[in-house]
Amino acid sequence: MSDPGQKPPVSDRRKGTFVQTFRTIAWSFFGVRKASDHESDVSELNPAYVVVAGVIGALVLILILASVVSWVLSSGVAA
Repeated sequence: MSDPGQKPPVSDRRKGTFVQTFRTIAWSFFGVRKASDHESDVSELNPAYVVVAGVIGALVLILILASVVSWVLSSGVAA
């Protein structure tokens, strides 16, 4: 059995950076992904980075949508 405090071998560690993860999440929000890219992302990205990038992406999307709605309502177009 392996020691619980022992680090996994280098080949088992996730190598994706936060920037790469954020880029992947941004493309996912846009809805355009290649199957081959998806397979490589699954094997490389750090799950913790995916969660953080997803929350940041969702907040940015909500802020953009709220700003557009506020702008449209204040411009009088929707009246």
